[in-house]
Amino acid sequence: MLYLVRHGRTATNADRRLLGRVDVPLDELGRRQAAALGQLGFLRGAARVVSSPLLRARDTAAALGPRVSVDERWAEIDYGMYDGWKVEDASELWKRWGADLSYTPEGGESLAALGHRVREACAELWPEAAERDVVVVTHVSPLKAAVAWALGVGDDIAWRMFVDVASVSRVGAGRSGPALLTFNEVHHRPS
Repeated sequence: MLYLVRHGRTATNADRRLLGRVDVPLDELGRRQAAALGQLGFLRGAARVVSSPLLRARDTAAALGPRVSVDERWAEIDYGMYDGWKVEDASELWKRWGADLSYTPEGGESLAALGHRVREACAELWPEAAERDVVVVTHVSPLKAAVAWALGVGDDIAWRMFVDVASVSRVGAGRSGPALLTFNEVHHRPS
């Protein structure tokens, strides 16, 4: 099983700001959310935990118990000049990405590039995850890209998904490869 976990909340998330490569810690609620994830037996018992290199993901991963390895491909998308902007103030970015997944904001990364690196990471992890439990602690955009990979669809599906902080999604082995079993589970999470 491949467990896709979004990190706990940060103050920047709570303020509804874009949070790409800016490296901020979990806030107090985010630390409690990470601890709640760490109480889930299916995450604690994983054979392997992989994390984004960003602090908010690494701190969430550390709460799970097993040793954590870091993989740069699971880092959040680089919003470039939009990093730190209020979500509602970035309408131009959403419009550009909605029209062209290869659009790259100044100093940032395209959704197509993100999708490519995440699909590569998923394909590399899949043989192991098909046999034993692997947890990836990551961010909203890579998690959406991983779900698109599991469903065998394009990255444009990201606009039709909402991924909450400290959520869990599960990808299991289907008849013809990966299959999305659950999405955006938050029942375990303090709010």
